[in-house]
Amino acid sequence: MSAEKRTLLVTGGSRGIGAAICRQASQAGYRIAVNYVSNKAAADALVAELKAMGGDAFAVKGDVADEADVMAMFEAVDRAFGGLDAFVNNAGIVDVKARVDEMSADRLERMMRVNVVGSFLCAREAVRRMSTRHGGKGGAIVNISSAAARLGSPGEYVDYAASKGAIDTMTIGLAREVATEGVRVNAVSPGITDTDIHASGGQPDRVARLQDMLPMKRAGTADEVAGAVLYLLSDAASYITGAILNVSGGR
Repeated sequence: MSAEKRTLLVTGGSRGIGAAICRQASQAGYRIAVNYVSNKAAADALVAELKAMGGDAFAVKGDVADEADVMAMFEAVDRAFGGLDAFVNNAGIVDVKARVDEMSADRLERMMRVNVVGSFLCAREAVRRMSTRHGGKGGAIVNISSAAARLGSPGEYVDYAASKGAIDTMTIGLAREVATEGVRVNAVSPGITDTDIHASGGQPDRVARLQDMLPMKRAGTADEVAGAVLYLLSDAASYITGAILNVSGGR
């Protein structure tokens, strides 16, 4: 199937890596559903931008940590586009820098609810629409992981790193589970990327502070991560499933 016929839903699509994925996918001919949880203005602005470039897009509100929201979000895509061909599990959170012995149960539960449970719920709904077992015509899922899953993020956010470790495991297991059902499942694992997620975790200077530690001596960009995602969604990656592609500047 050509990209012109494909529909893509991106969670957390209004900003950062998610927005870069939406832009590149729209340019490739995908119809885009831009999910957001609270920043309606950013989502609406992105949709307007995509439409101005000749794309087909709409914004859909939904908190991935809420099962009812997840189901309503996917149903909205069904109504708008008549189905789903590609899905990117991008929505995620990070918290303020802390040691494990300083973390509250509320923090840990929120982290896992959004980053892990939310990703599972979304993957479940995507598979229900794509899998030939459920009457679908196949599709591709890309999960956004993190190099933190390999590095552990000691002294910063081990909880976030652990949540992304769960995403890596889910990617491998789900890929094997649906491999004969027309659905490919892969992950992209960014390293330090220049987006506003660092500021949301209370470290707006994190990129500048850490980039010299990287082999390439610079942070990655949202567009560089998005390019890897678009490759894994594409037919060029038709024999790739269960892969975790590091986009981390060699770290």
